[in-house]
Amino acid sequence: MSKPSPARTPDMDAAGQAPPDSPLTTKEGWRHFVGHEPVPPRLLAAAERATLSGRERMREDERRREYHADLPMVNTPTIRKVIATSRLLIQLNRNQISARRGVILSGASGTGKTTALTQLGRAHELAIRKRHPRDRSRLPVVYVTVPPAATPKMLAMEFARFFGLSFPTRANVTDIVDAVCATAAHVHVDLVLVDELHNLNLATRSGAEASDQLKYFAERLPATFAYAGIDIESQGLFAGTRGRQIAGRFVVIPAAPFSHATNEDHATWRALVGTLESMLRLHRHEPGTLTELSEYIFHRTGGMIGSLSQLVRGAAVLAIEDESERITEDLLALVPIDFAAEQSEQLTAPAKANRRRRRAA
Repeated sequence: MSKPSPARTPDMDAAGQAPPDSPLTTKEGWRHFVGHEPVPPRLLAAAERATLSGRERMREDERRREYHADLPMVNTPTIRKVIATSRLLIQLNRNQISARRGVILSGASGTGKTTALTQLGRAHELAIRKRHPRDRSRLPVVYVTVPPAATPKMLAMEFARFFGLSFPTRANVTDIVDAVCATAAHVHVDLVLVDELHNLNLATRSGAEASDQLKYFAERLPATFAYAGIDIESQGLFAGTRGRQIAGRFVVIPAAPFSHATNEDHATWRALVGTLESMLRLHRHEPGTLTELSEYIFHRTGGMIGSLSQLVRGAAVLAIEDESERITEDLLALVPIDFAAEQSEQLTAPAKANRRRRRAA
């Protein structure tokens, strides 16, 4: 049997530190993500700012640019539902020997699936840390992504890579799975997050076998599994014998763009924009300005949370760089957005123009 190289357990890592090349799919990167909390920089009064030297002002601006590029996450309805549902399932699964229930987050690209999945993991791990403040050996959450054209061994290696386990090239999948399961038990894993689930193609032999491997992990590990992927229902994941088994064990939570059809939808969207606006640290931005532009922002983003975040963060950075220190519609128009949001804006632009003409009349 091939022996894995010894992995560094969580308590061996420098507190709060992760190498710069550590992605979220490693324990170092994950622990850094969980512990990272953006701190809003203090907004200096005009008189105080005027006393700064050129170098000091550059440092202050750089701190604010970094803060806005990494604005804290807004707690959306989808995130709240994913966390509430998953916490209940974790409780229900705690003493289950098999057939544990899980969650699948499904929706179009840009609807915040990965964000909701990682925020679930972060909330759970912070709760576990609070419950066991002195147990540094605990690593309750695993986060992996399904690689393209995944095979069972590739999938098993993703789990191994998270823990820092390494194997010789000729190691077989059984050795890898056994080592992963032993490590997971040692660090008390009870929540497994699997992203990019749409990369599992059940129509191919390797894809079906990778799906079986994921199911085997779910049977071996005493943990709740939460998946996220693009339009999972249309990917054939629930088809056939394998699909029926998955459908019988998982709650599907849809991730969709925000709507703008009713007054309640308008109010929800305005509140979301207002929350982002309250986080801004700009010297000349008038509170409420961004909220008043919420309809324009909706059409620019198509109601996509990812596009909204990019738009507001980008505008804040530009406002600092051009020294205007406020966000306007003209400045928002300068921020590049993703192609899907651009297409959505083209579809809704005529309706927006008509409403403006009616208002003017």
